[in-house]
Amino acid sequence: MSMFEEDNAPSCRVVINEEEQYSIWPVTRACPPGWHDAGYSGSKRECLEFIDRVWTDMRPRSLRLQMEQIAWKP
Repeated sequence: MSMFEEDNAPSCRVVINEEEQYSIWPVTRACPPGWHDAGYSGSKRECLEFIDRVWTDMRPRSLRLQMEQIAWKP
């Protein structure tokens, strides 16, 4: 039996970490340390499609901020 069972009930939720990186996690398990619920649940496929839509910049948050600071220096 897989951690992510395909049926009519939501089997996965989208989780996000402090670096704004996304993953999926079984709805029946507590979020792993360092991650929290991103507010979306559904089938594995639906969750992966959601992540595809919202995670448009794969760089970790800390790297994005660092690159913005470098870009704004005169």
